[in-house]
Amino acid sequence: QVQLVESGGGLVQAGGSLRLSCAASGRTLSSYAMGWFRQAPGKEREVVAAISRTGRSAYSADPVKGRFTISRDNAKNTVYLQMNSLKPDDTAVYYCAAALGLGLTATPRSAREYDYWGQGTQVTVSS
Repeated sequence: QVQLVESGGGLVQAGGSLRLSCAASGRTLSSYAMGWFRQAPGKEREVVAAISRTGRSAYSADPVKGRFTISRDNAKNTVYLQMNSLKPDDTAVYYCAAALGLGLTATPRSAREYDYWGQGTQVTVSS
């Protein structure tokens, strides 16, 4: 089992940057593919990015491609989401998630594939 705690959210102006962190405790992080999801008010939770267990494979959803970058440091048991050129549409609660039992190159993109979730961190982008 793994516990996930997100940090780094906040209020930022459009065009600004934030870096979210997801600290994991419990089972070693390298056992899990990791993902970032977000949920805006009145909308469904959607995938933002995913990264394989080794970090060699990554996926970014079309709305954030070229602006957001997911990375991980297994030695520090931490996953990051670097968010640049933020837009008001990026306003949401951002969640970190862990998926167990997948292959080394898997980058799961469906919430159903994830086993553990953090509590979320609010990101608000003002225009």
